[in-house]
Amino acid sequence: MRAKLSATLLALTLMLLAGCGFQLRGAYALPYESLYLAMPDYSEIGAALKRAIRASGGTRIADSAADAQATLAPTADAREKVILSLSGTGRVRELRLRYRYAYRVIDSQGRDLVPAGEIQLNRDLSYDDSNVLAKEQEEEQIYRDLQADVVQRLLRRLAAVKGV
Repeated sequence: MRAKLSATLLALTLMLLAGCGFQLRGAYALPYESLYLAMPDYSEIGAALKRAIRASGGTRIADSAADAQATLAPTADAREKVILSLSGTGRVRELRLRYRYAYRVIDSQGRDLVPAGEIQLNRDLSYDDSNVLAKEQEEEQIYRDLQADVVQRLLRRLAAVKGV
């Protein structure tokens, strides 16, 4: 009796999830046959974008802008630290880490396929002078997380483009 009730509750939960439109985020289908990433080879965002685009399987990464239907070109990539609060003795207590990534998508003739856009992400971080090395490592980890978020947002924005 108990197993039957558990199975019924599980089936009901799955039907409710399916009925509300819930769906796990899958691979993004980009509207381009080929895409050139105008980024240096050492770019962490470029490498992550290449991995994600290859995983989606629908878009080929071109070796040059002339071979591509579209070119994704970064126009700004900046990290900033802003002091949010100070202690009574004038020491930093909180920081805001800001990551700004601007980009544009153009075709082979240089026309904008996607209006120039910018992604700006912020994270707050408590700071302690007695744990400088740990806070520096935490800061780097936060910047890596922000870069991963930028890649996901870029893919969502590129996938949302209609009529290329």
